[in-house]
Amino acid sequence: MKKYDLKEALEKKKIISFSVGPKLVSKESEAAKEDLLDAKDLFSRERFKSATTLAYYAIFHTARALLYKKRYREKSHIQLAFAIKAFYVDEGLLPQKYYDNFIQALDFRELADYKSKFSKEGAERNIQAAEESIRLTENLLKNKKS
Repeated sequence: MKKYDLKEALEKKKIISFSVGPKLVSKESEAAKEDLLDAKDLFSRERFKSATTLAYYAIFHTARALLYKKRYREKSHIQLAFAIKAFYVDEGLLPQKYYDNFIQALDFRELADYKSKFSKEGAERNIQAAEESIRLTENLLKNKKS
């Protein structure tokens, strides 16, 4: 995979500077936790499509919190994933699994939302990935290097 080019992403406005980002980190972290709770509730009621989607959004909000910490904002979900990989995974601050989980959860969410293809297993997988992403993000945000 080509290394993420921040300068190119900024020039093409795929991500943009966002100076107030650090002030919104805790809001995004809380949104992630709330989405995870809702996803678990929906899963328990066998609402697998909605559980899949909300579990993805829990991951999305953790990633957004991390990007906001860097004073940037995404213009698309995939650009957020690429930026997180460049800033955190490639720098050894997060494991590759964080990025892989993000991409897989995004795929499951898109299949559920746009093609009505979803399953109990996919919802469960997204929920597990969301739990891990919240844990990893919380640990990283406690670290001053992030």
